[in-house]
Amino acid sequence: MTRASLEKQPHDVAAMFDRVAAKYDLTNDVISLGQARLWRRAVAQAVAARPGERVLDLAAGTGTSSLPFSRAGAYTVPCDFSTGMLAEGRQRHSWLPFTAGDATRLPFRDDAFDAVTISFGLRNVQDTQAALGEMLRVTRPGGRIVVCEFSQPVLRPLRTLYSEYLMKALPPIARTVCSNPDAYVYLAESIRSWPDQPQLARRLQRAGWSRVAWRDLTGGIVALHRGTKPGTTP
Repeated sequence: MTRASLEKQPHDVAAMFDRVAAKYDLTNDVISLGQARLWRRAVAQAVAARPGERVLDLAAGTGTSSLPFSRAGAYTVPCDFSTGMLAEGRQRHSWLPFTAGDATRLPFRDDAFDAVTISFGLRNVQDTQAALGEMLRVTRPGGRIVVCEFSQPVLRPLRTLYSEYLMKALPPIARTVCSNPDAYVYLAESIRSWPDQPQLARRLQRAGWSRVAWRDLTGGIVALHRGTKPGTTP
């Protein structure tokens, strides 16, 4: 792993995702060995969107992650910094209000959403702490956050096996289904350098979120962090 490969500028990362937009969902299903659908279901259950609520889905990509919230009756805004992802999403789900946005400078007013969620996108934000603070700003008092992100397996044998898969097996698999396998080399490296479950929980707390907790999925390969914005809606 090279340090330079992880020090991508925001436009570099956005361009990388632009190039994989067309096959992004298919590639995710393949390289996750089918687990991606289970993870999306867990996110939907944690967000627990209700009719009439407003949900912000950050790093929404093509909008696949937004569909459960919309189907539950919530006004759902898929937001992403990749114009290629947004264009692909608009072709597939034209009724969703896809919005271009930087997670560290969200284009929404204060207290605009009942819930904000981000799945597998927080690692790609240049300033994680600023993004968590922005998510707090646009969430109403008493509202909730759900972060689904790759994490650290809790069992040592699984941790070793997972690390081997990331660095040796994932790039060749990605080459068979993706036109830009370098994006998945970056993916593997960014996962290995990402904070573990307690560290991410502390970052949420530092940003101002309360009642922070997490649940491990697939043995800790993925973790679902939750929190609440202090206060109550007037």
